[in-house]
Amino acid sequence: MDFGFSDIQDELRGLARKILDDAVSASTLLAYDEYAEPRFDRALWRTLLDAGLPGIAVAEEHGGMGLGFMELGLFIEELGRSIAPVPVLAHCVSGMLPLQQFASADIQARLLPPAARGELLLSGAFWTGSVGGAVEPVQALPAEGGFILNGSCRGIPFARQADWLLLPVHSANGVAVVLVATDAAGVQMTDLQMTHFEPYAQIELSDVRVAAADVVMASGGEALVAWTREHCTAALCAQQLGAADRAMRMAASYTSERKQFGVPIATFQAVGHRMADCYIDVECLRLCTWQALSLLSEARAATTEVQIAKIWAGDVGHRVSYACQHVHGGTGIDRDYPLWRYCLWLRFNEVTLGSSSAQTAALGQRLSQGEGLFT
Repeated sequence: MDFGFSDIQDELRGLARKILDDAVSASTLLAYDEYAEPRFDRALWRTLLDAGLPGIAVAEEHGGMGLGFMELGLFIEELGRSIAPVPVLAHCVSGMLPLQQFASADIQARLLPPAARGELLLSGAFWTGSVGGAVEPVQALPAEGGFILNGSCRGIPFARQADWLLLPVHSANGVAVVLVATDAAGVQMTDLQMTHFEPYAQIELSDVRVAAADVVMASGGEALVAWTREHCTAALCAQQLGAADRAMRMAASYTSERKQFGVPIATFQAVGHRMADCYIDVECLRLCTWQALSLLSEARAATTEVQIAKIWAGDVGHRVSYACQHVHGGTGIDRDYPLWRYCLWLRFNEVTLGSSSAQTAALGQRLSQGEGLFT
């Protein structure tokens, strides 16, 4: 049995890597450091859209490639390698995917084709909180088939750049999920400064009207929230894998060139062992992440696998970041050398959507209740 990737998957990864290697470098990323400008390379985003990559998991009838979450995850892994300034996780994973899975045919026909073409940008309020994260404190009162919203949402990525936000809200019938236009009356945004410089914003909603046509789920939105957060977590693990792999290879290259006492420091036993530990860590994260992506791509239960992958993502990001800085010495924290950006991303992804300790506690609780046991 062949467990390798298909030709299409390999070609997609190769295409993504070629585009990102050509477009993203330490010098291009310098423009976004310290919030100098919003971390969004629109020219690169256009190039990726023209190649069809953001629409990998969107159905062909809506202008996508009609592939699955595994292929999207492999693309996101390449994004992690380059830490490219584009809104793939926000737009694709917390925007297009849940709409394709849960929205009505009318909403899909109205929003997915232009989203796949890049004519509009989506984002969603699914990235804050820990394991299972509570719905943001937004209250929805019924009005003319839709809702009137009041409340706030913390930390939505690319919210100011987006055209539509997918928001879970509290209604009389439980959790509803709605689409809110970012230019709607009563929507106010406050930019947030995140440690990895990606643009986030807090949203304040004051008597914001949502038409019936923009209600994705009037009730039962808990299922959409759980489904989307699980896919967001797996996607984050894929991004962490790419970033950790790139940081490790950067350190391995440095230690093979940096000489001490006339020989490369990679020949020192302590340095060699440190890099070997990083390699093992990254490969373990790779296997766990690919397993989670594969199961989700086949619409199979994957909560346990996603939690295990996120545990590894947090621990590996932490250990690889420290080890790479250690073997680099002072160079590792020099802002003229690119490693520091990867360390910021590894740390941010470590704690986003639940740290390793939080994920371990949640997994342990599920196992103690007889859930998630392997059969």
